[in-house]
Amino acid sequence: MTHQELVEIGYRWLLNKASCGIAFKELHSNTPTGEQPDVIGFGSWGHSVLIECKVSRPDYMADHKKRFRKQPHKGMGKFRFYLTPAGLITARELPDNWGLLYADNNKITVAHNPYGAFNQSPFKQNLLAEHGLLYSALRRHEI
Repeated sequence: MTHQELVEIGYRWLLNKASCGIAFKELHSNTPTGEQPDVIGFGSWGHSVLIECKVSRPDYMADHKKRFRKQPHKGMGKFRFYLTPAGLITARELPDNWGLLYADNNKITVAHNPYGAFNQSPFKQNLLAEHGLLYSALRRHEI
């Protein structure tokens, strides 16, 4: 499975299963922390869900070295998930409070959801970065 295939699967999942009315895939913007989400979705009342797609273990391990992963308050997403091919990583390997989604044949299975029904999140998302990303998307739409 390719990274692009995971991004597409994650994008559809956000729109259909994660209470997001709008989602973006690989939207590159000049955020304060440099974070470039693979997929991020937004719903009402501050609801935001980040999906990081990983197709290999080295890619997954490298993600932990990023500044906004070491300091979670600098990251985007009130709810955060890794999306991998089935079995690539386990829930025990996740950073604190992250969820895990498995992709298999264009279908997502929730392997680990620490959030219940998307009611409470331990993350304080970086609203400045999220607003910057949304602003960038809206500017592109208008231009």
